[in-house]
Amino acid sequence: MAQAIYGTTLTEATETDTTTPGYQGYQILHLGFTVAPIVAGLDKFFHLLVNWDQYLPAFVNNITGGHGHQLMLIAGVIEIIAGLGVWFKPKIFAYVVSAWLLLIIANLLLIPGYFDVALRDFGLALGALALGRLSHEYSD
Repeated sequence: MAQAIYGTTLTEATETDTTTPGYQGYQILHLGFTVAPIVAGLDKFFHLLVNWDQYLPAFVNNITGGHGHQLMLIAGVIEIIAGLGVWFKPKIFAYVVSAWLLLIIANLLLIPGYFDVALRDFGLALGALALGRLSHEYSD
């Protein structure tokens, strides 16, 4: 029925033209939002990029009884799972990553001097949201 309405055959409707800018943009976002959370999550354990504990407000560390570092390790595991989720199920996990980034932004707004990082993460959250929307068109 859809073929008659839109004037395409079933074969045309199921094939993706990989040369379109939309599909290429989807692929770029798909790869980026798979790799970035996994790398950031792994780095919570190794601190090769940055000391991630500095992004935790002092009162959160106090609430956890001084176990802020362990909380960051849990965040790292969540990020790794989210990145893998984006790779396998972008229709779901792109939104998870976007929501996670919004939580990170809220956290950063509680720490003076990190507003620039919060702004960057807002842009990333929008990119993850765009990936989620594009995945409805290009993902299985």
